[in-house]
Amino acid sequence: MTRGRGPGELSRLGRLRQRAYLRLARATRGMTLGVRAAVFDGDSVLLVRHSYVPGWYFPGGGVDPGETVAEAVRRELHEEAGVALTGEPELFGFYLNRIASVRDHVALFLCPAWTPAVAHQPSREIVEAGFFPLDRLPEGTTNATRRRLDEIAGAVVAAEW
Repeated sequence: MTRGRGPGELSRLGRLRQRAYLRLARATRGMTLGVRAAVFDGDSVLLVRHSYVPGWYFPGGGVDPGETVAEAVRRELHEEAGVALTGEPELFGFYLNRIASVRDHVALFLCPAWTPAVAHQPSREIVEAGFFPLDRLPEGTTNATRRRLDEIAGAVVAAEW
């Protein structure tokens, strides 16, 4: 009998892909920097689900060479969720992400001024994107995402993602 995978579990192939990606990133990159964006619509938060890792996350990704963190936030929000910022993103916290690498850092931005730009279309990277009530987050919302939401609500901000 085969056991089904829950929303937070990777297949064996998925785990191998994730390990290969992390090894490649460690071997080819020095210090890495990523961004995540906290976008709210009333009491709901924007989250995305990737095709290659389990769980629900804030939209975001790596900062490209020659790109500012604000530009990366804008690009990632548009690419992953069809959201356009109408104001400047506000740096909320800067974290070490030991799960990815001891050299990986994540900058979390609050994005209070935004508008829908295009309807989200599932892609090879982002299979779902949407707003979820803070008191009913989707099953599989990552622990790191939940901790950041607690921090935004007033909990002490941690140093690590």
